[in-house]
Amino acid sequence: MQEILKEAVREREGNRIPYSTFIELALYHPEYGYYMKEKEKIGRAGDFFTSSNVSSLFAKQFSRFFMRLVSDKIVPPIICEIGAGTGRFARDVLTEWRTSDPQSFSKLRYLIIEASPYHRKVQLEMLSQFANVTQYASLVDIPKEFEGVVFANELYDAFPVDVVEQQNDMLYEVSVSLKDRHLKEVIHPLQKKEILQYLERHGLHLKNGQRFEIPLAMGRFVQELSERVKRAVFVTVDYGYTNDEWMHPSRREGSLRGYYEHQLVRNPLERPGEMDLTAHIHWDELQLAGEVAGLHTMLRMKQRSFLLSTGILQHLVNHQDRNPFSEASKQNRAIRSLILSGGMSDAFDVMIQQKGIPQLELERYMDFTVCSASF
Repeated sequence: MQEILKEAVREREGNRIPYSTFIELALYHPEYGYYMKEKEKIGRAGDFFTSSNVSSLFAKQFSRFFMRLVSDKIVPPIICEIGAGTGRFARDVLTEWRTSDPQSFSKLRYLIIEASPYHRKVQLEMLSQFANVTQYASLVDIPKEFEGVVFANELYDAFPVDVVEQQNDMLYEVSVSLKDRHLKEVIHPLQKKEILQYLERHGLHLKNGQRFEIPLAMGRFVQELSERVKRAVFVTVDYGYTNDEWMHPSRREGSLRGYYEHQLVRNPLERPGEMDLTAHIHWDELQLAGEVAGLHTMLRMKQRSFLLSTGILQHLVNHQDRNPFSEASKQNRAIRSLILSGGMSDAFDVMIQQKGIPQLELERYMDFTVCSASF
C-alpha cells in the first residue's frame, strides 16, 4: 500500500495528493485497501467495535421500529442496509422480525450494499439461514425508485474527507506528499472552490491553529442515494458534531484518526491499508445535503434516547440469579452499557429522515417522555 500511495503522489502535479485521495486509496484500493482485505476488522480480533457487537438488543430495537413502519404501511417491507460489516445487525433484525411477525417476515426483503468483498463473504456465512437477503456491491446496483427503509450504522465516518488548517489568518489545505521517501503532510494555500463554498455555506470561520475536515464525499453520496429513492425512511447512526460543537476549542485538532488493534493512532499516515481511518461526521452538513436532495429531517437524538424511546427497558430481566455469567445477567449488563450516561451510546446520534412520506408522525412509534429520564 505504501508504494501505491507514493506512486500516486509522484504522479500528481506538485507531488502531493489531497487527504481525500489518500483515504480513498488506504481504505478502498481494490487489492490493498483496508476494507477490501481478507482480514477481520470488527470485534475482539479486529480493530474496532460497533454498537451491534455489544448485544443483539441494539438491532432488536431498530427491528421493532422498522416493523411498526411496515405494519402501518408507511413503507413496504424492504430494508436496505448500507455498509453491513459482518452482517450481525442484519441477522439480529431478521431473527427478531421472523420471531415477532412471521406473516410480514414472509414478504420482507433485506438488501445490503457492501463494497468489501471480504465482508460480503462474511455476511453470506452469517445470513445463510435467510433466503430473503440480496447483496449489492455499490449503490448504483440497487433497483431505481427504491421504497422502504434505508439504514446506515457507522457508514459516513469512513468516508474520505479533505483537510484544511488555519494559520496566520490564512486557510491552507493539508495534503500528503513525500519527504525522504516517507509519506508526510504538507500545507499549501487553499484553492479548491468546493471547500471554500462548503465553509461559506455553513458560515464557518476557523481560528488560527485549527484543523478541520471537509466531508465533500458524504454530500455527494447523499445526493446519489436520494436519486435512487422514491419513498423511504432513512435511519443513520453515527458519531459526529454540529457546526457549533466543531468550533469548541477541544476540537481544534480535527478528528481524523486511525484505529489499529483497538488502539487510537493519531497519525493517519502511520499504517495505510493496515488500520481503520475515521473522522467524526458533520451532522449539519448531512441534514443540509439531505434537504437539498429532497430528504426531510424528522429528528436527531442521542442513540441512548432512541433506544429508550423504542422500549429497550422492557428487556430488563428481574432475577435473583447471582451468577454474573448467566444469560439474564449478560442481557441486563448489555442494556446498561447501551443506555447509561457515559457509555458508548453518548457518542452516537440517530438521525431519521424521510422522502416522499409527508404524513410520517414519529410520536406514534417512539415514546419521547422516557428520553428525559436520568439513568
